[in-house]
Amino acid sequence: MNKIAVFGAGAIGGLLAARLAQSGRQVSVVARGATLDALQSKGIVLQEQQQGAWQEITQPVRAVADAQQLGVQDVLILSLKAPALPEVLPQLAHLIGPDTLILAAMNGVPWWFFATPDVPLHGVHLPALDKDGRLSQALPVAQTMGCVVHLSAACPQPGVVRLAMGNRLIIGEPDGADSARLAQLAQILREARFEVDVSHEIRTQIWYKLWGNMTMNPISALTGATGDKILDDHEVNRFCLDVMAEAAAIGARIGCPIAQSGADRMAITRKLGALRTSMLQDVEAGKPIELDALVTVVQQIGRELDMPTPYIDVLLGLTRVFAQTRGLYHTA
Repeated sequence: MNKIAVFGAGAIGGLLAARLAQSGRQVSVVARGATLDALQSKGIVLQEQQQGAWQEITQPVRAVADAQQLGVQDVLILSLKAPALPEVLPQLAHLIGPDTLILAAMNGVPWWFFATPDVPLHGVHLPALDKDGRLSQALPVAQTMGCVVHLSAACPQPGVVRLAMGNRLIIGEPDGADSARLAQLAQILREARFEVDVSHEIRTQIWYKLWGNMTMNPISALTGATGDKILDDHEVNRFCLDVMAEAAAIGARIGCPIAQSGADRMAITRKLGALRTSMLQDVEAGKPIELDALVTVVQQIGRELDMPTPYIDVLLGLTRVFAQTRGLYHTA
């Protein structure tokens, strides 16, 4: 697993690319626009805190606009926003061979979530995950590895990545199995200075992160407020907990139980202070929001289970109208 391509050179993708290149891997990045220009001219500028002080390192990587220039890779890391994934499938085809491992370091519920045998709702088609089935055809679940990113990073300018807090990645096979490729990938990421946990319940880990993100992200987008202000408002806080209760009940029905209370999860979020969520940042930048992968999919799963989701419905409807009027969302 020496040839690694990162598709999506934002904060998370840029961090992964820079760290993996520093560890000696042959890393390529597919990018465009100002980001491509910055990477080609000087590489990725990585800003991290070391012993209480900010350190800046510039890491050269190979950056291209056309994935066809790279050819088949050993590992393909997907770190782009979910709405962009369908449109880049023709590019991804040049990077994927029969032995390529696909690591999806993305927000929300992935396209393969109900693809593995013996999971509740196995084989169900949810338009929010894969509208026309193209993702499942182009990105085989047998070659896919689940990933949950627990860190906060930002791109203050093209080609510059700043790691704000956290350093943890959770990876696992979609079916929860042990495998040699899972152990090898974990070691590669550890050599790149990440804290890596191997999970045999990666679906549950994905659902747990979604459970914490699916309220703060859209509400911050709607209001323009940081996390602390959202939690400080009693009525909004209560609404968040009601949404989380519905999502937790759904999780229990699909094999992704959550033991923690919503209040305890919110207490963790409060420790992050004036958090500017990724969806808020997308709205401010005029970029499409990841509403389907974070909220629409939960509603659709509830429908499949005949479970009412009145609070999720309100959150989804309000955010959808808000984003549609700004050209930031198109219905799944």
